[in-house]
Amino acid sequence: MNGLTLVGIAIVVLMLAYVLYGRWLVKTWGIDPNAKTPAYRFEDGQDYVPASRFTVFSHQFNSITGAGPVTGPIIAAMFGWLPAFLWLLVGGVFFGAVQDFTALYASVKNDGKSMGLIIERYIGKTGRKLFLLFCWLFTLLVIAAFADILAGTFNGFNKDGSQNVPGAAAASISMIYIFAAMAFGIFMRHNKAGELTKFVIGAMIVALILWTGIKYPMYYDGKTWRYIVFVYCFIASVLPMWLLKQPRDYLSVFLLLGMILGGAVGIIIANPEIQMPAFMGWTVKNQPLFPILFITIACGAVSGFHSLVSSGTSSKSISNEKDMLTVGYGAMLVETLLGVVALVIACSASQGGGLPTGTPFQIFGNAVGGFFTMFGLPAHVSTCIIMMCVSALAMTTIDAVTRIGRMSLQEFFAPSEEGEENNFLVKFITNNYVSTIITLALAYALCLAGYASIWPLFGAANQLLSALVLTALAVFLRVTNRKGFMLYVPMTFMFVVTMSALIISVYNIIMKLIGGNFVFMVDGLQLIIAVALMTLALLVVSHCWKELAKPKIDNNTVMA
Repeated sequence: MNGLTLVGIAIVVLMLAYVLYGRWLVKTWGIDPNAKTPAYRFEDGQDYVPASRFTVFSHQFNSITGAGPVTGPIIAAMFGWLPAFLWLLVGGVFFGAVQDFTALYASVKNDGKSMGLIIERYIGKTGRKLFLLFCWLFTLLVIAAFADILAGTFNGFNKDGSQNVPGAAAASISMIYIFAAMAFGIFMRHNKAGELTKFVIGAMIVALILWTGIKYPMYYDGKTWRYIVFVYCFIASVLPMWLLKQPRDYLSVFLLLGMILGGAVGIIIANPEIQMPAFMGWTVKNQPLFPILFITIACGAVSGFHSLVSSGTSSKSISNEKDMLTVGYGAMLVETLLGVVALVIACSASQGGGLPTGTPFQIFGNAVGGFFTMFGLPAHVSTCIIMMCVSALAMTTIDAVTRIGRMSLQEFFAPSEEGEENNFLVKFITNNYVSTIITLALAYALCLAGYASIWPLFGAANQLLSALVLTALAVFLRVTNRKGFMLYVPMTFMFVVTMSALIISVYNIIMKLIGGNFVFMVDGLQLIIAVALMTLALLVVSHCWKELAKPKIDNNTVMA
């Protein structure tokens, strides 16, 4: 199969999906372009900050993309390129983009509230508590997996002790990026520049950062970088959105879109042939295609984490309800395209029917870096740039998810009754700094297991979160007299898939216990979280189904 053909098919399908299905959802549920959005009604300079469509799109795209659309499809290629390709398109169009847009839509229509508070309004206080606890446990897995990936990518030394120039350069660029983003945020805060001016300044800053980082690489080992990444997560969680997150996401989008464009153009020019078989079998490396394929490819197809971004941060920056389609539905489709590009590039670089050795980041970075050399860039410069791009994917997710983890913990302990006051202990735990430290401390303990050990559990939990969110959103649509039938198949499928995957994970951990290879701080913590997630999921779904099963009452509860 020709790689260019697959990318071409994906682009056509995704464009048609946006124009036809995305706009049909908008028309079916309705938007009000003249409504004053929560970003304006509750503007506080911290979380509620109005922003332009492109700025919010940049934040949404950067935050949801992460390492998933590169890592997942490349790992899933072990089943062959066809199952992965089909799941990316079907999942992206009818599962993921629908979930992201609906979560954003529901939040904007409910004062920018997070999914937990939306569930409380339409399902009940118990459902809210259960969901928030599930979300918080899930964020621990995301932070742990992505922090380990970043630390490994930034490691300035190879296994033989030699210097890893691309990793060190990517690390240097990433650190400079943080301070440059803060400076850019301060500048934009005090200078109301137009979009064109912001674009030009942003592009110049990115070029300067890349040049400086490549010229002055930072050589530290993976353990040191793990500490640095967690410190960064703490800082990003407590700083105002306008100071770090929004400007960083705005600048990062230049890299990420450039990487996608570079990969796509490289495929067009090189016109590579897919070397991997279309289908490798129903069971590969003792892993069954069902359910493993559907949890391995999360970002790019459907990811429950995306709903936390849509309702946790993006909904608080939407300036006009018209922007929701581009931000919610559109950003997910671009991520799907990235997943397809990563799949094609990895399968084109395969040898003897198998993928090249190395992490998914290294496979992708080396292949796309090779494409960039066709434009006259030196090989080491191309590889450094691509390594930085894929690192930016992970960093823009890990800082967002740390903030969401902190907020989930705070909302879990928030008073259930209006006027109710918290005691001293609750006030202490819900302090921005304390709740962030608690979240990061437990995530660090999980991180010690390594991303390869965490990824299956993370994938299952991520997709299970998607099933819970889709079910809760179906309740929202029903209660507000909006059609919600398009959510029923995705939510049912994802629930069956993910519960099956979690059962397999629990079984494997128990087998390690029986075999004497059990380490409590690694396997034990994962087992506790897996069982807790399954229990919480069943309780949340049971509460949601009680609402869905109630006779429909014809009233005027539709939100403005």
